[in-house]
Amino acid sequence: MSKSDDATTTTPSELIDERIAALGDWRGETLARVRAQIKDAVPDVVETWKWRGVPVWERDGIICTGESYKSYVKLTFFKGAKVDDPDGLFTSGLDGNARRAIDLHEGDVLDERAFAALVRAAVAVNQA
Repeated sequence: MSKSDDATTTTPSELIDERIAALGDWRGETLARVRAQIKDAVPDVVETWKWRGVPVWERDGIICTGESYKSYVKLTFFKGAKVDDPDGLFTSGLDGNARRAIDLHEGDVLDERAFAALVRAAVAVNQA
């Protein structure tokens, strides 16, 4: 039995570790890098695991999710429409009423300063 089979002893952070390792390619590296950037931007962030396999980062509500697909990693900000994005990091969901997302493809470079500011702005929206 793997750790992920026993949800009572496996933490969400361990499940995220397992997902990153299981991906084993640029998507895992991207998810690991984004995860570290979120933790740096919001040191007291809480990692959760929802919807049967989606890494989620929370602080006073959901900041964003980190979903992996065949050709991209999607970071969905649930209240993204309310988050100021002066650097234009959001690439999808731009016409929606609530969510905004950043789609990262192989080779994409995410501006760390702008991303940290976006994550902190999402926390501020949650706290408002």
